[in-house]
Amino acid sequence: MWSWVLHRITGVAIFFFLLVHILDTALIRVSPEAYDAVIGTYKNPLMGLGEVALVAAIVYHAYNGLRVIAVDMWSWATRHQRQLWWGVLGLWVATMAPFTVRHLMNVFGDFGGGH
Repeated sequence: MWSWVLHRITGVAIFFFLLVHILDTALIRVSPEAYDAVIGTYKNPLMGLGEVALVAAIVYHAYNGLRVIAVDMWSWATRHQRQLWWGVLGLWVATMAPFTVRHLMNVFGDFGGGH
C-alpha cells in the first residue's frame, strides 16, 4: 500500500512542479524583469532543500514505476512485490545519498570549508 500511496503523492508533486516550472519559464516572454526576480528567489538554501525533495520524488517515482511495469508484465514480479518494493527503496537510498551530500555541499558551501 505504501508504494501505491508514495507513487501517487510523488506523481502529483512532480506534476505541480512542472506546472510551476512552465509558468515561471514563460515569464521571460512576458517580463524579463519578473523572470529575473522569480529566478532570484530560487537561489536560497530553502530552495536547495526543495531541490533535494524534488529529485527524491522523481527518483522514487521512476524506480517505483519500473517496479509497476515489472508487476504488470511478469507473473513472478507479482509474487515478489514486497521484495521489489524494498529493492526500490534500496536503489532510492543508494541514489539519493550521494546526490544529497553533493548537492547540499553546493547549497551550503563545504560544511565549514566555506566560501
